Amino acid sequence: MHKAQGKICSSCGRQTDKYVLFKCPSCSKEEIIRCNECRETHTRYRCSACEFEGP
Repeated sequence: MHKAQGKICSSCGRQTDKYVLFKCPSCSKEEIIRCNECRETHTRYRCSACEFEGP
């Protein structure tokens, strides 16, 4: 059986199986993926479509 691959965190760039995924709160064009560690430490992310930065 093939294990499903995780997603790449928008903040740290690491692959993870524990994440949240949401649309950019500014433009809603890009999906933002945040691993649990970056969420807990409030690591910043940036939308590649509109350059919005969020905690």
